[in-house]
Amino acid sequence: MTGDLDPLLLRPEKAAELLGIGRTKVYALMRSGALRSVRVGGLRRIPRTALVEFVTHLEEENAA
Repeated sequence: MTGDLDPLLLRPEKAAELLGIGRTKVYALMRSGALRSVRVGGLRRIPRTALVEFVTHLEEENAA
């Protein structure tokens, strides 16, 4: 596998960086269910698609 592929599952720290918010806020959003995440063994990861869903939801909320 080459390094050209973006990972499908992101660490909370990377998700925070991509969203432009703090790591603590990402953990709070995951706990509340606002940001979908999955468990891989003992680790919590965020699917890339969950970031898109979260941002889309924010845009829809702000448009209303």
